[in-house]
Formats: sequence, structure tokens, C-alpha cells
Amino acid sequence: MKLLVAFALIASLGALAQAEEEYCHNSVVTACSSSTFSGETNSICNARFAGIEHVEPEVQAYINSQLTKSYEYLLLATHFNSYQKNRPGFQKLYQGLSDRSFEDSIALIKQITKRGGIVDFNSRHESAASVSTKRPTLEVDELHSLALALDNEKQLATGATHIHTRAIHATERDPEMAHYIEEEYLGKQAESVRKLSGYANDLAKLMKVPDPSLSIYLFDEYLQKQ
Repeated sequence: MKLLVAFALIASLGALAQAEEEYCHNSVVTACSSSTFSGETNSICNARFAGIEHVEPEVQAYINSQLTKSYEYLLLATHFNSYQKNRPGFQKLYQGLSDRSFEDSIALIKQITKRGGIVDFNSRHESAASVSTKRPTLEVDELHSLALALDNEKQLATGATHIHTRAIHATERDPEMAHYIEEEYLGKQAESVRKLSGYANDLAKLMKVPDPSLSIYLFDEYLQKQ
């Protein structure tokens, strides 16, 4: 008799547990069903939180800017790698900047998708910090190329600062995005601006001679060792 009661108790407990499991499962299925969950920001089944919707357009604009700068640096690297220019030091500098900007854009894409956003390359998102003047050509001399690169790095530094400020001071703040931009971009961009400004000033001083060809050659040799 006692054995039958025990079996009945175990069966009832198992049925209760199964019912609870089915209730939890059904709740999730209902919340995330195809009729309810369509990837929209008001659904509970996404990775969006804090103020991501306030900074997402700025991050999209910054991704576009990084990709544009990567392409421009690649053109500069190709220009100085030609047999006419033959400046392997400058080629190395601009190839490195091109690779870095491309890698930064990929990292930003991963960051925004991790937070539940979608990167749309079919539409342009421009902010005041990301707009740059279109240049007809990037076939320039060594000193002017450093000036162009310095302008690019300042624009990227300003863009990162703009996202950071937006994430902190928006109506709904996003401290995670602000921390990510601060850790991954602000310091790196400041260092890049400092380095290129030093290069431009040093080369400008070296070129204050009647024939600067030797100065440019020695400066290119210096860049190769960096």
C-alpha cells in the first residue's frame, strides 16, 4: 500500500514539474513566436538595451567613415608603391593605416550587431563629424600625403569622440558603448594624430633646402624602420 502511495506521489510530482516546464517553454515560444518577434526593437527577444538606438546611427556613420579612409589609404599606398614613386616607407605607412581602418570597421560591425543592431550598407548615415570633402585625386607628393593622412586621422578621432559624447549625454545613456569607444578608439586615434603631425612637421623642415630629394629619401628610409 505504502509502495503504491509513493509511486503515485512521484508520478504527480513528475507531472507537476513537466507542466511547469511546459508553461515556461510556452511562455518563451509565445513571446518569441514569428507573429510577435520580427526583430523589432520593442520585442523582448533581442540584445538591445540602454541607449543603443540613440548611438546606432552615429556608429553606422563612423563605420562608413572608417571604410572610406581605408580605401583612401590603400590608394595612397598603391601610389607610393609604383615604380615611378618607389617610396616603400610611405607605402608601408599607408598600407598599415588602411589595414587598421578596415579592421576597426569590422570590429565596430561586430560591436553593433552584438548589441542587437543591424549595419545597413545600402543607406548612408552621415553625422557632422564624419562628413569629409571629396578629393579629386590622391596622387600627391610625400608632404601633402602626410597632410591628407593627418586630416583623415583627425576626422576619425572627432568621429569617435562624437559617439562617446552621444553615448554619455543622450536622453538614454549607453555606458557600455561609451566604454568600448573609449577603450578601443579614443587613445589609439590620439596617438595616430600625434604621430602623423610629427611626421608632417619633420618632413616640412627637412624639405627647406634647394634640392629636397635626399631629405625625402632619408625620411622614407626612416619610415621603413618604423
